[in-house]
Amino acid sequence: MQLYIAEKPSLARAIAAALPGPHQKGQGWIRCGKGEDAATVSWCIGHLLEPAEPAHYNPTWKKWRGEDLPLIPDRWQVVPKDGVRQQLSVLESLIRQAKTIVHAGDPDREGQLLVDEVLRYTGTKAPVFRILINDLTPSAVEKAIRAPRDNREYRRLSHSALARQRADWLYGINLTRFYTLSYQQQGEQGVYSVGRVQTPVLGLVVERDTTIENFEPRPYYRIDAQFQAREPEADPQPFTARWLPDESFADSLDEDNRLLDRSVAERIAQSVEDRPGTIVESQFRDRPEAPPLPLSLSALQIEAGRLFRMGAKEVLDTAQNLYERHQLITYPRSDCRYLPEEHYGQRQQVINAIGRVCPDLAEATGQTDTNRKSRAWDDSRVDAHHAIIPTTRPTSNGRLSQAEARIYELVSRYYLMQFSADAIHREGKLTARVADHRFRATETAILEPGWKTLEPKRREGPSDAAKAPLPRLDNNEPVHCQQATVTEKKTQPPQYFTDATLLSAMTNIARFVSDRELRKTLRETDGLGTEATRAAILETLFKRNYLFREGRHIRATTKGRRLIEALPESITTPDRTAVWEATLESIRQGEGDPRAFLETLKREIRAFINAPLGSPSDQTTPDQAQTGPHCPKCRAPMVEREGKFGRFHACTRYPDCRGTRPIEEATPADGTSQKPVPCPHCFSPLVRRKGKKGWFWGCSNFPGCRQTVDDLDGQPAINLRKST
Repeated sequence: MQLYIAEKPSLARAIAAALPGPHQKGQGWIRCGKGEDAATVSWCIGHLLEPAEPAHYNPTWKKWRGEDLPLIPDRWQVVPKDGVRQQLSVLESLIRQAKTIVHAGDPDREGQLLVDEVLRYTGTKAPVFRILINDLTPSAVEKAIRAPRDNREYRRLSHSALARQRADWLYGINLTRFYTLSYQQQGEQGVYSVGRVQTPVLGLVVERDTTIENFEPRPYYRIDAQFQAREPEADPQPFTARWLPDESFADSLDEDNRLLDRSVAERIAQSVEDRPGTIVESQFRDRPEAPPLPLSLSALQIEAGRLFRMGAKEVLDTAQNLYERHQLITYPRSDCRYLPEEHYGQRQQVINAIGRVCPDLAEATGQTDTNRKSRAWDDSRVDAHHAIIPTTRPTSNGRLSQAEARIYELVSRYYLMQFSADAIHREGKLTARVADHRFRATETAILEPGWKTLEPKRREGPSDAAKAPLPRLDNNEPVHCQQATVTEKKTQPPQYFTDATLLSAMTNIARFVSDRELRKTLRETDGLGTEATRAAILETLFKRNYLFREGRHIRATTKGRRLIEALPESITTPDRTAVWEATLESIRQGEGDPRAFLETLKREIRAFINAPLGSPSDQTTPDQAQTGPHCPKCRAPMVEREGKFGRFHACTRYPDCRGTRPIEEATPADGTSQKPVPCPHCFSPLVRRKGKKGWFWGCSNFPGCRQTVDDLDGQPAINLRKST
């Protein structure tokens, strides 16, 4: 008998439907076909096994006692989860009868582990194959079934998932017990849970709340000057430009280059008013903008939160329904925004299906250019799963709810954008010099909307008045400053987190990390949590009374604040996740050792427990993730040492690792060594990027926010932003 083991019943039914009949259903299984070619399909219900509780290893560990810490099992064990024991028994019986087994877990780290752990638990010796299914439509499932791989090819993925599971057990159980017991000694009640991912997320919210509460508005001053071309044949249209600060006024500027001294501002205005000037920079172009990539889960959650104010878990549950019940979209727990090139051949079928399922997009489907091929189709960027797109199924299984219809339409719009023309932006920039001062004017407008006709619109609100285009002046053309005005503004605090902005922060967490090497790691990995777990992490923080909702805003409770204030900084910041994710990725690639990873973690946990609550020493132990540099070879923390040629950074794992780093390094060109500067529109951190015309600063929440800021000598020219 050949046995297929799916991750969940819905996938099992899709596999059975793709296998030859007749079909016979039993308790926890479906038999397909007859005779020697018969196959049986069964399923897990998520994880059927879970790591054993501490008392399973040692009965004395059931009681929370400080003298028992740290709790470190000699030999790891798993136990059946309550509520799914019957299905585990069914699988055990079928596995014993199977001659070959086909692993059909979801195409990700956890999907690999949850079937592998059942196979290990039963001790089967049967050959095991692996199929990866991203799409539950019959044709996609049939194609996957015809292309099985040896499951041993994915053992490193399983090792990575198992290392993550055991590390989270060690970290969460030991630190939760330690800090809860420490608080109880101070007369506090309740459990103070600590987690490798949930605690840094809570730390983000606490830090944002504290920043807002302690924020003191400060006045600053903006200088605007109106210019007119001086030559009669030149364009007579006047234009307004804003003063650009320079180093000579450093004493009057804040960290965001805002002018704080009114007298200085008025003196500048008086010095340029009714004075001649010269154009020193003139740039005009029509810039094409390619369509955004199809959606990953995080991008979908951020967009749905921004547009519909849907929570992260609601978006995930809705997308899961569209995938499992309606079979209208592909696998939703994806962190990828690219598509396999072979999917390009299905484009017309998918477009036709969109027009049938979503009548509001029927006209748009008729205007697509299927000869276009955007950058989304790229095999080199696709791993276990691809971007979330509509399937070729033209009807749903029953009526779609409002939430389901919204999510399907959102996914469809991003797919249809791949067959739309580029948007063309008209952009212009004039910089005028008057005396020793520079003033800059910019313009931007959409000449040809292209794919932007499909861009989802936000709720209607007040729109900015259209700006007049700039006159087309050339370098060195004379201008005249007709008048200059000083306007007082006030600095604004950041906004409280919402579901969308907190998810964006978790996804783009690198900008909140101090160490530039760790920032690089987090940019290359999933950030805080994974696509599949972020919604659950937020829900856990609400359930544990660490977070609460105030309208659409997310705030920290008193309990949450108290915990963050007492914890070492290395526990409340995302640096540790960067080190973990880099190590887990190296394990997946066969370069890292899961045993060494866990041994390092055990040393770190002992260091935390040996330091008293709130002690400064608990932030400086060498085994902890620190704010200093990390080894370029193994990501372990580094320490300063004296060498033949002076002081340098050396890996703390020497002599096992001989990684070194000079103490003084050049500042990265992308600005990641600088203090994060908030986006003037949504307050997510700005990121320095290089385009065809040079450097500029863009919002890290792109594409949710498309705000850009000019680059001024390696700093965002934030004084050019709109103020409210």
